[in-house]
Amino acid sequence: MFDLRRFSLIVGVFLLLYYLPVDPQVLSKAFVGGVSMLHDYARDHVLLCLVPAFFIAGTISTMLRKEAVLGLLGPEASRFVSYPVAAVGGAVLAVCSCTILPIFAGIYRRGAGIGPATTFLFAGPAINVAAVFLTARVLGFELGVARLVSTLSAAVLIGLAMELLFRERGSGGLVQASSTEVSPLKGLSFFALQMAFLVLSGLKVDPHLKASGMTVLALAIASMASFGFRREETRAWLLETWDLASKMLPYLFFGVFLAGFVTELMPRELVVSLLGRNDLSSTLVASVVGALTYFATLTEVPIVQALRSLGMADGPTLSLLMSGNSLSLPSMLVIVGLLGRRRAFVYFALVVIASALMGLAYGILVD
Repeated sequence: MFDLRRFSLIVGVFLLLYYLPVDPQVLSKAFVGGVSMLHDYARDHVLLCLVPAFFIAGTISTMLRKEAVLGLLGPEASRFVSYPVAAVGGAVLAVCSCTILPIFAGIYRRGAGIGPATTFLFAGPAINVAAVFLTARVLGFELGVARLVSTLSAAVLIGLAMELLFRERGSGGLVQASSTEVSPLKGLSFFALQMAFLVLSGLKVDPHLKASGMTVLALAIASMASFGFRREETRAWLLETWDLASKMLPYLFFGVFLAGFVTELMPRELVVSLLGRNDLSSTLVASVVGALTYFATLTEVPIVQALRSLGMADGPTLSLLMSGNSLSLPSMLVIVGLLGRRRAFVYFALVVIASALMGLAYGILVD
């Protein structure tokens, strides 16, 4: 089967290699920059940020109820219920950007209105646990919170605009909530322990107190995983965690190396001229670039980090983070097939405009 995402990645790498300078000294410096950035990420962000986040994502995927979320997106549900659920539902139903399109197609075809469905489509890839915590850890807590709040807000506004423009509330027929093998209370408790470990790992507190707290939490998590669930439940959790990590980490490491490599080659003046101001033109450029570029989940963080080191301002940073995970040329082709050209291109325009305006507001706020 033809893989559009892989094809776009190969084309991007080919174009990069084609236009690379041939000066060995420049290439050597760029290679060292890529390796150095990869080393820093492996040392500072993988063990205590991404590894716990992948375990949490595995818990979400295997131990939290998905049917209850799907059952709240139909036309019978109040907008005050369906839109918030659609906005945060991506955290429960998906963690990887590659999984959002088939899930969106499923909930849309099975009766969700176009509003909640597109709200879910926009928010889902950007609010997964790993992306949110990596953004906060690498780019700063303030930007991490801004990304989360802005994405959720824009997702609801985009969904409402789609419903208003196309007058489509859905046909009903979504699956109803059903029982799950894992007790909801037990699943939520396990999830809460892991979230506490991840949050504590990022806090700047007394090192001895932090180490003690993380040790206690790690022992509690290990004990619950060993004795609190049936063997097949624990096995499913571990397999799902490994599956997510094995799919996402190679893209992340490649993206980190590429970001460090390109940082040494890209002219600072170009970045500053296009993305160096907190104004509408810069946030719009960033939003369009994000919409047209394929970012594998998590790779947007090191790439944005590299651009910020070259002078990208706060507003364009947020715009790129918002549109970059939600759209790409490969995903646009799929969305056109699912929604039709008219609905799809209206959705694309709304994503670009909402991302640009949210970035502009954030840039003005922090200036």
